[in-house]
Amino acid sequence: MAGLAIAFGSGAMTNSIADIEQSRCIFVIGSDTSSQHPLIASRIMRAKDKGAKIIVADPREIQLALLGDLYLPLRPGTNVALVNAMAKVILDRGLENKDFLAQRVEGFDVFKEALKDFSLDEAEKITGVPAKDIEKAAVMYAESGASAIVYAMGITQHTTGTDNVLALANLALITGSIGRPGTGVNPLRGQNNVQGACDMGALPNVLPGYQAVADTAIRKKAQDLWGVSDLPAKPGLTSSEMMESAPEDKVKAMYIMGENPIISDPDLKHTRESLSRLEFLAVQDIFLTETARFAHVVLPSCSWAEKEGTFTNTERRVQLVRQAVEPPGEARPDWQIICELARVMGAAPLFSFGSPEEVFEEVRKLTPQYAGISYRRLARAGLQWPCPTEDHPGTPILHTKEFTRGKGKLTPVTYKAPAEEPDEQYPLILTTGRVMSQYHTGTMTRRSPFLEEEFPRSFVEINPEDAQRRGVRSGIEVEVTSRRGAIRVNALVTEGIKPGVVFMPFHFLEGAANVLTLRKFDPVAKIPGLKVCAVEVKPVA
Repeated sequence: MAGLAIAFGSGAMTNSIADIEQSRCIFVIGSDTSSQHPLIASRIMRAKDKGAKIIVADPREIQLALLGDLYLPLRPGTNVALVNAMAKVILDRGLENKDFLAQRVEGFDVFKEALKDFSLDEAEKITGVPAKDIEKAAVMYAESGASAIVYAMGITQHTTGTDNVLALANLALITGSIGRPGTGVNPLRGQNNVQGACDMGALPNVLPGYQAVADTAIRKKAQDLWGVSDLPAKPGLTSSEMMESAPEDKVKAMYIMGENPIISDPDLKHTRESLSRLEFLAVQDIFLTETARFAHVVLPSCSWAEKEGTFTNTERRVQLVRQAVEPPGEARPDWQIICELARVMGAAPLFSFGSPEEVFEEVRKLTPQYAGISYRRLARAGLQWPCPTEDHPGTPILHTKEFTRGKGKLTPVTYKAPAEEPDEQYPLILTTGRVMSQYHTGTMTRRSPFLEEEFPRSFVEINPEDAQRRGVRSGIEVEVTSRRGAIRVNALVTEGIKPGVVFMPFHFLEGAANVLTLRKFDPVAKIPGLKVCAVEVKPVA
């Protein structure tokens, strides 16, 4: 969100999911789309069936790489070098969209100057991708007429995550690949309501609708609506910063809702210490998660099928869900739990809602993008924001005539090495991700016998060259170690991963990949660099 907001003024998927089928070239980077977003992967394959070219950049030869037209097996953490090299090829060949740049973009001269000394040979050395393939990808992307970028946490979960996103935005801007069907820069959200949570202000620096807390006029608007006079003018802490602050006693209590940091956070030993140091921890979830076991109080929530409300998905589509079954036991919808807590804490007048629809009506008053969306309209079909008035049809494609910030902004970014690189003691790079049959921290999917049967235990993928050197065979138990800890998992020897790189899913408590990952963060977004750390793999004696 930080990178796209700088470049475009809005940190959301620019196009629609269905729109992908109109692309003539799709650049997939940092996304194992078939495993993480299989329905979107099916759209990509439909585009290919219609003649689109598919470029895949990933350290692993994922399914889309096997089915695509060009595979770029880049070294983890070298995304900026790869994308900058593609931009350099486009500029050197004169393939940039000169009219679009002149009319709708600022900063081109500075951007071009910043790339003048960057060479394809240097990019090949950094990324491990042959220069000829980088050149081929750049030409393919620039000449298609309708190119789309699709990315996920393989781009954002780096210490240079904001730079990675800015580099991709630059690529779209110089080619004019934005604001039209089949184009755009499209981040795929990791869960079903990540976009909605951000829209509602679940970020430390904004109120709902990405309205800055530092803006006096915006704070007054919220204060008048809520009948309060002292909303904070300074941003709060991100979740990563909260975990860092807990051991220093700067954060004494936490209220964790629908999140399982005991599996998903980096350097899990530190996460456990942070939660153990808290004077009070409340966890609100539908199951007794690993994190909930640390809690002083557990508040039983209910699942999507047991409540009514709206979700806003990855394409900014607000969708209404109706309750199908009653919540079990003492479980209650999240909004009711929050309102009851607020009342006990003395804020009863502000939380006197009688239904989710009443909550949504307040959302409309405060959030410009949602002003024209109502339950009445959502009962017919979902709507994509921005939707400013009740006669507005919603916005499938952003930035069609102008960017949210006015003109698009090119921002030069330079390659920075990952925070931790291999050495003699830890010579391999670990990167992490998901498998199709398990989801995130396994809170739900690991309770399904059928899904658990597909991938019941964690594993580490390793290239045959690296495996042979270590006496590792598929199926044997190995120990994976980093500077932060060690775990035991089964080995999977495969040609589908580059030499010098290993891969693990992060779903499994018994072989938790994030025991190994490090607590280094993007300086802007404060996202941890979960996709790169140095490890060693050895057979268990």
